[in-house]
Order: sequence, then structure tokens, then C-alpha cells
Amino acid sequence: MHGEPKTCACAAPTSVQGAGFWKSGGWLLAALPAWFGLYLSLKPMADWLAFRVMGLQAGSRLGEAVAFFAYDGPKVLLLLGLVVLGVSFVQTYLSPERTRDLLAKRTGAWGNLLAALLGIATPFCSCSAVPLFIGFVRVGVPLGATFSFLVSAPMVNEVALFLLLGLFGWRVALLYAATGVAIAFLSGWIIGRLRMERHLEPWVMEVPFVASSGAEVPTGFAARLELALQATRDIVAKVWLFVLAGIAVGAFLHGYVPAELLARFMGKSTWWSVPLAVLIGVPLYSSAAGIIPIVQVLLAKGAALGTALAFMMAVAGLSLPETIILRKVLRPRLLATFLGIVSLGIALVGYLFNTLM
Repeated sequence: MHGEPKTCACAAPTSVQGAGFWKSGGWLLAALPAWFGLYLSLKPMADWLAFRVMGLQAGSRLGEAVAFFAYDGPKVLLLLGLVVLGVSFVQTYLSPERTRDLLAKRTGAWGNLLAALLGIATPFCSCSAVPLFIGFVRVGVPLGATFSFLVSAPMVNEVALFLLLGLFGWRVALLYAATGVAIAFLSGWIIGRLRMERHLEPWVMEVPFVASSGAEVPTGFAARLELALQATRDIVAKVWLFVLAGIAVGAFLHGYVPAELLARFMGKSTWWSVPLAVLIGVPLYSSAAGIIPIVQVLLAKGAALGTALAFMMAVAGLSLPETIILRKVLRPRLLATFLGIVSLGIALVGYLFNTLM
């Protein structure tokens, strides 16, 4: 008899279930062990490339600079990708609009503290400074709390925080986070007490708030993970050149700048090292991930922890592009007050850590 061919009832469901597993994020189970394996093999691979393949002499200036770049470049990029993926996934639950609504319900010192803490977990960059600032002010968020958020978001950058944890350990990362939140809290509280709302540009209160992203965040683990993966691709594509540029500078300092020179100019013995680090850092523009390798070399060469942290905070929290954009909404007196208070706070933190550690 010629009947219809039999089919296996279990084959198709198994295939569909397997595809569903990988599509729903199961690929992470395979990707994470591969990530850790590659991360642990970076040091021997860098030495092999610099001293075997390229034939450079171990201990020479050029050899040490190349080995540093070959090791730190992939290491920081691997850390950056993993951290941005995790942070982007968390941020699918905390949009700028939700942050705005939370801050509008808080007043006084608690509002400043909440704004400083929310700044760590909320996506914020110079390109979103103007619409966020306008939206916060127009819905009734106090000016002081808005500035606490404005300081905390770029300064206590979540990517930089986790990179510091991976490169320097929990103590430096915790100090960085605690001092950044303290500066954000105090600077916002002081500006709020000064009652400087009249120094906003008049058009700020006339323009309606436009959400930074009109797209709704999809629900479900797989959809949020896909959104986080796309955000990771976008962010890494925008900052990887800055990261490699920072590592290249760090490699040069590591190989060619004598430790005695940096220790003399950025050590504890020179009182002017902290304000000089702040002044140098303010006009510079770099991603938080890009500046960390430079700080890593500064510390290894003998720079004081407080001076190095002051330099990093100035670059991350007071970048020139952000200042130019903020000038669109702040009159010169309010902008100068903001820059002065934050710069002073960063300098005081630098002196504090140079004294205690």
C-alpha cells in the first residue's frame, strides 16, 4: 500500500524549541564563557605579538608601549562591550521620561540625592542635554535637582564605573562613585539654594518638551535584550576610536614618559597638581572609557590617586561640547556658577584623597 509518508512528531517541535531558545537569549550561555576565555588569554597573546611576532625587545620603550597597547586595547573593548550590554538592558526599564517624572515628585535635599543617584543609571550625553534640561525644568523639577542630575550622569558614568572595577578593583570604583555622587548632590543643592532660575534663557520655558525617543520599549526578556544589543552596537561604534586613542596615549606614557617626571608633577608633594589636573581636564573631550587607560598609566607611574581622579572627573563631567550645548539654555552667570562649583568640588575631592591615601 502506498500511504502518505510518515513524519516524526518530535523532530519539528525540538527544532522550533531550539531556535526559540537561542532567539530568546540563550546565545549568552555560549558567548559568556567564550568572552571570559578570550579575556584571560589577552596578556600572553599581547606579549607573543610584541616580542615574538614583531621581534621587539622586552623591557625596551617601544616594546613595552606596543605590548601595553596590544593588551589594553582588546581588554578595554571587551569590558566595554559587556558592560554596555548589561547597562543598556537595565536602561530599557528606566527611560529619561520616567526619570523626569520621578524627579518632579521630589523636593529639597532628597530630590538632589535622588537626582544624583538616578544620573548613574540613566542614559545621558551632551546631545541629549538640551531636551532633557528643558523637559525637567518645564515639568517642575527643581533647578537644583536638575543640576545634580546634570553633574552625576556624565561624571559617574556607569561604563566608567564598571571599567574601573575591572581594571583597578572595588575600592577605587567605590571611591569614584561616592565622590561623584557627593559632588553632584552638593553642587545641585548649592545652585538650588542660590535661586538662579532667572538666569535661564527665556526661551527655555516657552518650548514644549519633546521626548528624546518616541519609540515604545518592547516588553519581554528577548525583546529588551535585542534592544540592548542594538544599543551596544551603536555605542561601541561611536566610542571605539576614542577608546583606542586614549589607550594609545596611555601606551606612549607607559613606554616613554619617566615615572619620576609624572610623580613630580602629579604626586602628593606638589600642591598645585590637583588644580592643574582640573584645568587640563576641563577643555578635553573624551569618552569615559577612553580616559581610563590614561588614568591607569598615571597611577602606575606614580601619580597620586586624588590628582588622577580629579583629572578623570574633569574630563568626564565638564567636557567642552557639553558646556557649549548648555550655553544654549543657561545664561553666562548660571553657566559660570555651575562650572565653578563643580570644578571646586572636583579639586576638593582630589585634595581629600591625596591627604587620606
